[in-house]
Amino acid sequence: MKKAKLLWIDLEMTGLEPEKDKILEVAAIATDLELNEIANLEAVVKVDEDLMKSRMVGEFWEKNKTSYDALFAQNASGEPVKAVEKKLLDFLDQNFGTEIYLAGNSIHQDRKFIEREMPELNKRLHYRMLDVSAWKIYFENALDKKFTKADHHRALDDIKGSIEEFKWYLSFIKK
Repeated sequence: MKKAKLLWIDLEMTGLEPEKDKILEVAAIATDLELNEIANLEAVVKVDEDLMKSRMVGEFWEKNKTSYDALFAQNASGEPVKAVEKKLLDFLDQNFGTEIYLAGNSIHQDRKFIEREMPELNKRLHYRMLDVSAWKIYFENALDKKFTKADHHRALDDIKGSIEEFKWYLSFIKK
C-alpha cells in the first residue's frame, strides 16, 4: 500500500523568475503524515551554461559561491527537464496514491517553476500545499520563536532542513 501523502520538494534554480530562470536541481522526499521518510529522489537538470552565467549573478550568488560552483560542476551530468519530470512521475507512481500534497519552504515559488517546466507533474499535485514558511511567519512574529537551519542552497539538504523545521513547529502543538 502506498503510504506517502506529502511530497517534499526543493528546487535550486538560476534565479527566482519562472519566466526567465530555469530549474537546476531537484530533490524530493516522500513522507507519510507523521513525517516518516518513505523514499527520496535527487536529479540534476541540464541547463544552457550561457543562461546560467547570465542569470546566476548578484549578491546571493556572491555569498553562496560554494553552491554556485557545485551547481555549475554538476550541470554537465544533468538530464533534460522532461527526463527529470519523468523520474518524478515514476517516483509518484511508486510511492503515492491519488492525493499528493506538495510541501516545503516557500513552496509556492517552487510550484511556479513546476507549473512552467514540469506541467505533467503539476497536474498530479493537489491544489493544497503545506508551506512551512507560513509556520515560520507565525512562530517568529507572534511567539518570538525561531528555528535556525543551515542555508546549504542544495536541494536535498534544504528539503531535509524543511522537514526538521516543520517537526520543530509541530513539537509545540504536541505538548
